Amino acid sequence: MNDTIFSLPIPVFKKVIVADQLRDGYWLEAPDIDQDGRPDLFGYGLSLGEIYWYQNNDWKRHLVIDGIHMPVGGDYADVNGNGYPDVIVCYELYGSGGTLYDANPTGGKIDWIENPAQNLSAGERWARHYVGRTTGMHRLRAGYFTQTSRLEIVGVPIVPHGNIHSLLPVVLFSAPDNVLSASEWPKSTIDDSCFRMIHGAEKKRGLIPNSTRDSILLASGEGVTWLHYDERARRWQKILIGEGERTQFEITGFRGSGDLDIGRIGDDPFAYVAAVEPFHGNTVAVYTKKTLGDEPGTAQWTRFILDVFGDPNENGEGPGHQILCADFDGDGDDEFLVALRGPWPWHGVFYYKAIDVEKGIFTRWRVSDESVARIAVADFSGDGRLDFATIAYS
Repeated sequence: MNDTIFSLPIPVFKKVIVADQLRDGYWLEAPDIDQDGRPDLFGYGLSLGEIYWYQNNDWKRHLVIDGIHMPVGGDYADVNGNGYPDVIVCYELYGSGGTLYDANPTGGKIDWIENPAQNLSAGERWARHYVGRTTGMHRLRAGYFTQTSRLEIVGVPIVPHGNIHSLLPVVLFSAPDNVLSASEWPKSTIDDSCFRMIHGAEKKRGLIPNSTRDSILLASGEGVTWLHYDERARRWQKILIGEGERTQFEITGFRGSGDLDIGRIGDDPFAYVAAVEPFHGNTVAVYTKKTLGDEPGTAQWTRFILDVFGDPNENGEGPGHQILCADFDGDGDDEFLVALRGPWPWHGVFYYKAIDVEKGIFTRWRVSDESVARIAVADFSGDGRLDFATIAYS
């Protein structure tokens, strides 16, 4: 028997405080707001209705907008085509009860918020433009999913009004000819017969063979699903990668997956899926293919549990909130980060690296001990290496 000794560099990240003593926290993204070649940050919480962007490199805070009722999931894109990224956000998820069991039947709205571009320094509030709505809207992803000439937004609700385990419609909003004057974007339904309790939605480019279009990965009560538009068949295809966590439902009321991302290994951009399971779960799992390089739709997938972080609390929830894959050490293989909200010792960011992906063997380190809701990845320092930023959950 041959023994292989692995020599892995220990990941070390230097902490830089962007802002502290936040009154509210939940979401974080890293676009280059002012188009100076350095990624900035924008973030917000659920309760105050204030969205800020933080300018790299002194991280000065600027108010984007206030008075937006309970912003939840967000993304960014150059909506009006002027070269500057605009903020896209969904809001008014909950009704007066403020819980998943009380989705606002007239809420679930999406706005795009217009970057003032060359007038950023004026300090004025950004202009809001309405996109559309679906009850329970919780996540959204902007990209080019069915074609490559017109921006689209995939809208993903988490729960309907009433029974939280009822079926949900995943919808698509297509940019109108004039995004500045349109009262609403045209909406179509991607699927309304498959998904329940969708918590995670991750956009990926480069996964559809011979296409530059985006596709989307969903974490739901059904587990892990890859959703992409088949241009030849002119319909959306659903590929179930795995069913997620199935043993806790009687205790927690949740099953399936809570958040996820796809990792690259070498030449295979869809080598594994990392997930935290179930909704707000305590279990970190990876789904790996029997043979790297196999197409995701025909591959034999195996689920490996890597960690279980504590027991669910009285609400049936664990500490896990987000998964994010990226090549931090520059070796061509993706590592992944897990955002944990807590309580201690299960809060912070854990960094996982594949040792033998086909056998589900990963090693991990804790690289941050702050409570974390969301992570954004970019080369903030400009040294050619990826960094990550975090925001706490208020």
